[in-house]
Amino acid sequence: MEAQSASLAPDERADSLLRAQRRAATLRAAVVVAVHLAVIVCWQISVDVFHIPAFILPSPIATLKTLASPNYAWPTNTLVSAAEICGGYLLGVLVGVTLALLFSWSRIFTLILLPLCVSMNMIPKVALGPLFIVWFSYGILPNILIAFSICFFPVLLTTARGLREVPPDLLDLVRSLKGTRWQLFRKIQLPGALPYVFSGMKVGAVLAVAGAVVGEFIASERGLGYIMIQVQSSLDTPAMLMAVILLTMLGVLLYGAVLGIERLVIRDARV
Repeated sequence: MEAQSASLAPDERADSLLRAQRRAATLRAAVVVAVHLAVIVCWQISVDVFHIPAFILPSPIATLKTLASPNYAWPTNTLVSAAEICGGYLLGVLVGVTLALLFSWSRIFTLILLPLCVSMNMIPKVALGPLFIVWFSYGILPNILIAFSICFFPVLLTTARGLREVPPDLLDLVRSLKGTRWQLFRKIQLPGALPYVFSGMKVGAVLAVAGAVVGEFIASERGLGYIMIQVQSSLDTPAMLMAVILLTMLGVLLYGAVLGIERLVIRDARV
């Protein structure tokens, strides 16, 4: 019986730790929701107490009412902005990680391409908008490319740094054991670089939203940024705020998706 209870003790400790983690996660979620609700309540009270005009700061209720108006085509424009954000972000992650791998495998690629990437990153992204429109016409593609041009460089830098941070002694040990380049990358470099990769991906998620909006501000026929430009002249501040809120929600969803993937991938890599 003592041996049986001893064998069950680790399982009980694991269950207790899992319950504690779930309680902590629930508490954090409750705090986040409570803080956001408090901000909304303070916003509503401030508008009512100080009689702030709607064209300066509309109330949350007035802002939400714009969702019922068919004039803004919220579902269509939100989907367009989401497609631009996700398209530019995925392209940025793909290109950034691929270039980082090439830099880690070949010094020649690093000497040739890295200065070029740095120079291209220095180009003001707003200046690229008119050029992309001339080259690719109006539509989703120019905005995807602008989002890509903004978000790919952090992914490239952090991934390249992560691949370089592997201890040289560990690399020499694997080489002495006749490990192939693929085994060296898969077993040593990639697991060690994953935290850096996801750090760049999280920064890129924020920048991708900004890039898509910049593209829609410059010239676009659809999207949440397009709505903001259209209603600006009429001082339709509730619609502008609603577009900002929807863009923020898109960014939060993308950032949360990256966090979820990070926890799954890094946990599996450690296992």
